[in-house]
Amino acid sequence: MAEPSDSYASALERLAQLQSNRAITSLFDRPPSSTPVDLNSLAIREMLAWLHRAGYTPQSLASSGLRCVHVAGTKGKAFARYVHEVWDRLTEAARREAREKKATVSEEELTGPARKPFYFRFLTLVAAHAFVSEGVTDAVVECGIGGEYDATSALLADKEQVTVAVVTQLGIDHVAMLGDTVEKIAWHKAGVVKQGRKGFTLRQPTEEAMEVLRKRAREKGAEELVVVSDDQVEDWEGVESARLQGPFQKRNMALAVAAAREHLLRTGVVLEGRFGTDEWKLGDMPEEFRRGLQEAGLRARGEVIVDEESGIEWHVDGAHTDDSLAGVGRWFKDRAGDGAVKVLLFNQQDRNPGPLLRALLGSGVKFDHAVFTRNDEASTGGDLSVQEALAETMKELEPQVTTAVYDAVQPAVEHIRRLAAQAKEDSKPCKVLATGSFHLAGPVLKAIGQDEP
Repeated sequence: MAEPSDSYASALERLAQLQSNRAITSLFDRPPSSTPVDLNSLAIREMLAWLHRAGYTPQSLASSGLRCVHVAGTKGKAFARYVHEVWDRLTEAARREAREKKATVSEEELTGPARKPFYFRFLTLVAAHAFVSEGVTDAVVECGIGGEYDATSALLADKEQVTVAVVTQLGIDHVAMLGDTVEKIAWHKAGVVKQGRKGFTLRQPTEEAMEVLRKRAREKGAEELVVVSDDQVEDWEGVESARLQGPFQKRNMALAVAAAREHLLRTGVVLEGRFGTDEWKLGDMPEEFRRGLQEAGLRARGEVIVDEESGIEWHVDGAHTDDSLAGVGRWFKDRAGDGAVKVLLFNQQDRNPGPLLRALLGSGVKFDHAVFTRNDEASTGGDLSVQEALAETMKELEPQVTTAVYDAVQPAVEHIRRLAAQAKEDSKPCKVLATGSFHLAGPVLKAIGQDEP
């Protein structure tokens, strides 16, 4: 076990040794072999084995009193301690298995990353261990990718652990693993639905996707699939001065209220007034709910930062799907208004970025300048083919927009500050939208001095 003085740093070092999520998802991008193996179908069995090696089963987690809201959606030193404890448990499990099989395995292989799961699975085990160790009784557990074969579905395999399942707005994402249509993706996402429990969702992009969700809910024996309708959302005044902004966040809030209400009822909480009856409406929520929605925040989700010195109003959002980028475009369009110099800071390295940029611009938002950058904080001389292609796409779609390409976020931000200085001389405000990836959002927040919560 690492010494307390370097526990956090060594925990990060251990995590960095694990296979990345990208390394695993890239396996699905390869052409099928002559005897293809469905990698998804192996996932739950493998994750259950890792869970057992870490000293848990779904049943033991359920008996601990942990009750979860399972979400399928399109982050101290306590953390470091649990990383090390799970790592050491897996090392000892590997050592026992080697002894049982009378296999000769080096100490380096036993103690290193070779006998550990990949990054997301490992963090899922850390979460389970932390929940039990800290005596957590209520948790929201979101899938990494999909739902049916996700690591969290192995964690929550015992239906007693789950009070409610949630499927958020579906979009085309992780197509190699989940399929290339919203209907195929809906099948995977509905994997979070449990027998005898209610599932909650929003109206989805197609009726075919809705029917997939309904069919899967019936097959799994769900008590009911509840659809939070657009009419319900539109009839609700929303939450004034909420940190999470944009019309799409209002829909998400409505879904969250419905799911949280069900979770409380399932865990024996008595809700007062009409909110505790079947006739409840969003406007009936108690003050605690309203205050929670008002104060809830997530870094790089509709985050607005005003830099008085430079005169820049930064809008940072990690959107990285067609639907989410279209929503962010509408949000920025409403906030930017007329008369401001509008700048786009954009990147997306892992997906085909051209269609994503088109989805953003399809929202009707207009820019004066567009800056395309890699996600690196400082210049590394990295390949700029993606960024140059994006600049060409922008010139094709919006020829009046001036473009710039950078190999790192810091020089890109400095360029935007120069644009803002010119705007200031012209007595115009400067409003910037930084979007396309959470991998971009982090370095942007750091570059503008906002990386601390």
